[in-house]
Amino acid sequence: MPGGNGWVASYGWNYRLPYGYAPHLSRKTRSPLLVALGQQLRLRHYSERTARTYIRWVVRYVRFHGTRHPSELSQEDVVEFLSALAVRNSVSASTQNQAMAALSFLYREVLATPLEELSPIARAKRAVRLPIVLTKDEVKQVVARMEGTPQLVAMLLYGSGLRVLECLGLRVKDIDFASHEIVVRGGKGDKDRLTMLPVGLEEALRDHLKEVRLVHERDLRRGGGRVDVPGALARKYPKAATEWRWQYIFPAARTYIDVVRRELRRHHLHVTVVQRAVAEAVRASGLTKRATCHTFRHSFATHLIEAGYDIRTVQELLGHTDVRTTMIYTHVLRGGGRGVISPIDAFLTQKKPANAI
Repeated sequence: MPGGNGWVASYGWNYRLPYGYAPHLSRKTRSPLLVALGQQLRLRHYSERTARTYIRWVVRYVRFHGTRHPSELSQEDVVEFLSALAVRNSVSASTQNQAMAALSFLYREVLATPLEELSPIARAKRAVRLPIVLTKDEVKQVVARMEGTPQLVAMLLYGSGLRVLECLGLRVKDIDFASHEIVVRGGKGDKDRLTMLPVGLEEALRDHLKEVRLVHERDLRRGGGRVDVPGALARKYPKAATEWRWQYIFPAARTYIDVVRRELRRHHLHVTVVQRAVAEAVRASGLTKRATCHTFRHSFATHLIEAGYDIRTVQELLGHTDVRTTMIYTHVLRGGGRGVISPIDAFLTQKKPANAI
């Protein structure tokens, strides 16, 4: 592995590609260290988003120390970098722990020098925050100020408790209209789960799929109509990429050329399209809450618990591994602090005597 200032510059920021691994590029444009890091991440089936994040942290760590190779740096250098994140950049505890996880993976799996063997590094204590929850009227106001595909996505986020990327990654085969269910494939933690398909959205979703199918058929006539197929299924089922059941329910407006296979493909709608639409709707509603796409998921869970549904049922619908994660929504139930009536309310609501001035 080359040291000094050359290894980062030679990489050319290709870490934006999945896993930082680009087999179609010449080795002169790739860093052996980052290629090895990408291979180890792929070997352990880390998600693409996690892999990209880890590689970004490694590049940032090396640039912080003047592009010195990580093998030349010690644990003290790691602590210095993490301290700078907290002191200079004022990052949150979760961000600092994310950087720590990326560097621990680098030293443990790629450089074979686990940081834990040198001496334990304390993880930052994460603050406990309550989720932002909208009332049913507030949800109605926000959704009413949206239109088109973003509005349908927002209604699914609230009606099914989906994360925004889980919703955008849905395929045609994941919707079961007969059973009124949605199958979430490869959710957070690479877990599958079932959640409800709101009956009130089925007609709108069917109409939307009719339009998507017309777009897919037009793409096929133009030599496209392909989507990315996960894992090795593309080799096992070569025609799956063009089949209707594998198409995204919320496809992007534009197609792209796959640089490896030289194929015309269409990805799902980009997450920023929905995020911007929700942000604009929240501003137009005049809400003072910092509501985002994920707020619909929080509101979904809270409103189910308010309606009397069992906490375990809500846990399964959300896909939480630990019920303690779901229990956070019991702290934001409507009706004041845990439904307790303040003593001053009883005092102020007392009826005044008839002769009172």
